Amino acid sequence: MDYRQLGSSGLRVPALSFGTGTFGGKGPLFSAWGQSDAREARRLIDICLDAGVTLFDTADVYSDGASEEILGEAIRGRRDAVLISTKTGLPMGDGPQDWGASRIRLIAAVEASLRRLGTDHIDLLQLHAFDASTPVEELLGTLGSLIAAGKLRYAGVSNYPGWQLMKAQAAADRHGWPRFVAHQVYYSLIGRAYEADLMPLAADQGVGALVWSPLGWGRLTGKIGRDKPVPAGSRLHDTEQFAPPVADDLLYRVIDALEAVAAETGKTVPQVAINWLLQRPTVASVIIGARNEEQLRQNLGAVGWALTPDQVAALDAASDVLPPYPHTPYRQQEGFARLNPAMV
Repeated sequence: MDYRQLGSSGLRVPALSFGTGTFGGKGPLFSAWGQSDAREARRLIDICLDAGVTLFDTADVYSDGASEEILGEAIRGRRDAVLISTKTGLPMGDGPQDWGASRIRLIAAVEASLRRLGTDHIDLLQLHAFDASTPVEELLGTLGSLIAAGKLRYAGVSNYPGWQLMKAQAAADRHGWPRFVAHQVYYSLIGRAYEADLMPLAADQGVGALVWSPLGWGRLTGKIGRDKPVPAGSRLHDTEQFAPPVADDLLYRVIDALEAVAAETGKTVPQVAINWLLQRPTVASVIIGARNEEQLRQNLGAVGWALTPDQVAALDAASDVLPPYPHTPYRQQEGFARLNPAMV
């Protein structure tokens, strides 16, 4: 397993990490993702560790805390061998202090996650979403105090607007607080919006990308194609309403290209899709998920080899879409492109 620096931090993370949204299976969304209990979770984690996957990602909102509980039980006795990443900020109840990133909410959420995980520290805490109601100074000051207390090692964000992430980095520099070192983002061959603003920001500010849903919410598993409708057992039937949208013409164009490259390489469609991501700038780790051992072993096969430049170019071309304004003229108009060819 290849290990990479997480942004500009000193933390080294594996190129592949494991997402535990399949642990617990409570509620309409997470029960469709998977329902691994502690025994099955322990087996999946054994396989990950054997392959060099040491980073495990979860969130307090996953199955109402059950994912953290099962992860904590599955790693019991080997805490020093793993890195734990968890997230908070989304609603965990209906009370006024049950959501967001206020000081009272963050401290309570971290204490609750520590209890569920059965550990005394979290290696990486990420804000699951941007909370417009909490001042950035309150947020960063609280995270700084939690890091100083040894309860957190690093902090990051997830699904953040670029201007708010930059605002936070500037505030951290101004006050001498720890900076965000990670951004957990949606990025796939059918969802390349990350590249427009967030990727250049990450490269400039030393923020490593942890990629969620690298297979486009299950659309790039090889089970769907022009002549292959969504199979009966697919989770898409129950979860598509939550999925990042994608136009059919783009989806099938990308799948055609993936199938062609898979045939050339002897790899599977998911392995090709993940390997493409591993070659993208700022990507520190791609989070893979699995409902069973077979899925996990297939996804682990995405490392240990590399696509050729021609294969990357073919996938780039198939997945290319015109970016939104203000990036559009840098692609369409010669004068704009000449000013900043890096945006083309």
